[in-house]
Amino acid sequence: MNNNDILRRLRYAFNFTDSQVTKIIAHVEGDVDKAQVAHWLKREEQDGFQPLSDAGLCRFLDGFIIEKRGPRPDGSTPQPLERMSRNEVLKKLRIALELREEGMMDIFKHAGFVVTKAELGSFFRKEGQRNFAPCPEQVLRKFLHGLGQAAGRE
Repeated sequence: MNNNDILRRLRYAFNFTDSQVTKIIAHVEGDVDKAQVAHWLKREEQDGFQPLSDAGLCRFLDGFIIEKRGPRPDGSTPQPLERMSRNEVLKKLRIALELREEGMMDIFKHAGFVVTKAELGSFFRKEGQRNFAPCPEQVLRKFLHGLGQAAGRE
């Protein structure tokens, strides 16, 4: 699953229009137009497909946090990460949706996927820490699917 797939699944789960995606990215000084968003949302085999960079996905997720929770108290915007791991995507979604452990586990249940508290906690630890675990692609995919299920979209 690439960055374009993640953006496409989030757009579907939250029923965002191309204009809304553009507005979300604009929260973090992203200069993106609807045509660019349309290229990102195409599948790889379609004409006009353009890959979404890690920094681009990070800008969208940071903008989503601002959209859901409001700007930082000091008014600053976060610098985009050069490399986005699946763990980082999960962390940013957790922050944007203000989810606690139970809320995340409910979303996984909507997708018909069971994850333990210990396993879930390991995805949010700092890389290099003893109990850190990289988030498998299937876990992120099921979480995004569960978001759509919870919103009644699938």
